[in-house]
Amino acid sequence: MELPIILAIITLVACLVLSVPIGVSIGSCVAVAIIFGDLPVEFLIQKMFSSLDSFPLLAVPFFILAGEIMQKGSMAQALLNISRCLVGHITGGMAHVSILTCMFYGALSGSSPATVAAVGGIMIPAMKEDGYPEDFATAVNTSAGCLGVMIPPSVPLIIYGTTANVSVGDLFIAGIIPGVFVGILLMFVSWYLAKKRNYNNVIERASCRDTFNAFNEAKYALLVPLIVLGGIYGGITTPTEAGAIAAIYAFFVECFILKTLTFKRIIEIFKSAVLTNASIFVVVATATAFGQLLMIYSVPDLLVEALSGLVSNKILFLFVVLIFLLVMGTFMDALANILILTPLLQPLLLAAGVDMTHFGIIMIVACAMGFLTPPVGVNLFVGCGISGMSIERLSWAIMPFLGIMVIGLLMLTYIPAISLMLL
Repeated sequence: MELPIILAIITLVACLVLSVPIGVSIGSCVAVAIIFGDLPVEFLIQKMFSSLDSFPLLAVPFFILAGEIMQKGSMAQALLNISRCLVGHITGGMAHVSILTCMFYGALSGSSPATVAAVGGIMIPAMKEDGYPEDFATAVNTSAGCLGVMIPPSVPLIIYGTTANVSVGDLFIAGIIPGVFVGILLMFVSWYLAKKRNYNNVIERASCRDTFNAFNEAKYALLVPLIVLGGIYGGITTPTEAGAIAAIYAFFVECFILKTLTFKRIIEIFKSAVLTNASIFVVVATATAFGQLLMIYSVPDLLVEALSGLVSNKILFLFVVLIFLLVMGTFMDALANILILTPLLQPLLLAAGVDMTHFGIIMIVACAMGFLTPPVGVNLFVGCGISGMSIERLSWAIMPFLGIMVIGLLMLTYIPAISLMLL
C-alpha cells in the first residue's frame, strides 16, 4: 500500500478518535492524500460535486423534510396512541408501545436519531413516570430507534441503492419484513426482561371502540407509507417522486387539515431539515471522493486478493463480512460505511453469488447497530440527552437488545427469503 493512502487512513482514524465530525474527518483524509500523492487539487471538488448529481439521491431531502413535518406536527403522537391500544396491555406494555411506535414512525422518518428523538422524547419520560427504571426505558427507546433506518423509506437504503446501482424501490420492498422482524425480536427481549425483573406496569386493555378511534385519529399518518410504497411498488412513482409527494402531503395535512403548524414551527422545520440534509450530503460528497481515492491506489484489488480465498465458501465469507461491518460500524457513521465499503465489497459479493439487494438489507441492519455502539453511536447520545444518564450506563443497559439484533442479523444473512420474499 502506497504512502498517501496510508497517511489518509491514519488521518481518518485520528480524526475519528478525536470525535471530529465524520464529513470533516473524511474530507481531511482525502486532502492529506491529495497533498502527499501529488494529485490535482480539483480532484476533491470535482468528486464532491459529481457525487451529488444523482436523481435517486434527491429523495433524501424530501423524506427528511416529511419526517421533520410529522415530528413537529401531531402524527407521531397519533401513532403513539395506536401503539398503546394494540400492545400496551402486554407484560412490559410501555416498552412494546415504544417499539411499535418506532416501527410506525420508521415508515415516516427514514432516520434513526430522528426516531429516537421523536418517540423517545415522549416515551422515556412517560416510562420513568410509570415506574420503569431509567436505564431500561432509555435502552428500549434507543435500540428501537434503529428501526427508523430499517423500515422503508430509509435514507441509508437510498444511499446504498445509488452506490451499488440497485433499485431503491426493490430495497424499500425488501426492507419491510426484516424491519418488522427485528422489531418483533426487540419486543421479545423487552417482554423477557420485564417478566424477569417484575416490571408489571401494564396499560389496561383498550376497548374496540378506543382502538377504532385511535386508528381514525392516525389515518393521515398511516396513509404516508401506503402512498410511498404503493406508488413505488405499483410503478406509479419513483422513490424521489414518492418522497416529494410525502413531503407535500405531510405539509398539507399538518398545516391545513390538522392545523398543528404555526409560522414559527414551519421555520423550525425547514431549519432542522436543512441542517440534517447538509450533514448527510457532506458525508456523501467526501466519502465518494475517498472511495475514488481508494480506487486510484488499487485498495479494492488488495482487498479482493486478501479475501479471494474465502469467496468460494459463501457462508464463511459472509460471516467475515458481517464481523467487518460491525467493527467498522463502531468507528464510522452508517452513511460513510455504505459509501466507502460497498464499492470495495461489491466485486467479492458478486463473485460469491450474493444478491446485492439482499446484501443491502444486511448492510443497513449491520450499520444500524453502529448507532448503538460507542464512540460513534449517535442513538446513544440522543438517548442520554433525553434521559440525562451517562453513556457508560446506557451502553451496558443496551447489551441485551444489541445481542438479539446480532441474532436477527445472522438470520437475515443466512435466510435470504426473509428479505426477498416480497420481490
